[in-house]
Amino acid sequence: MSTTVPETLSYTQEHEWITEPSDGVVTVGITAYAADALGDIVYVSLPQEGASVEAGEPCGEAESTKSVSDIYAPVTGEVVAVNSALEEDPAVINSDPYGEGWLFRVRTGDDLGGLLDAQAYSKLIEEAS
Repeated sequence: MSTTVPETLSYTQEHEWITEPSDGVVTVGITAYAADALGDIVYVSLPQEGASVEAGEPCGEAESTKSVSDIYAPVTGEVVAVNSALEEDPAVINSDPYGEGWLFRVRTGDDLGGLLDAQAYSKLIEEAS
């Protein structure tokens, strides 16, 4: 299985992606690999705006026709935006995981240590396949 892994993003071992911070805010989503593994996503539960999230802790769920999976916060911080379009059409995560399928945005003061670059994440999913 060949899955595109954008070079400009960072990744977690739990298959979330994260953008470079812009004014201290990062965008979070799940990778194409995770979306493919889940199958057709039919429901997503995301943290509320204003909520605090803790790096490595579950902060939401993605439910598919196959299973329910936790969504983990890749960084610690405050949720400043949630992709409300996913309430109406969670399948966007499957069709555009790195674009319109983003999940939420977090204001973080953290250094973003512990994340994988595209090469390391590609190796992780290769080994898992």
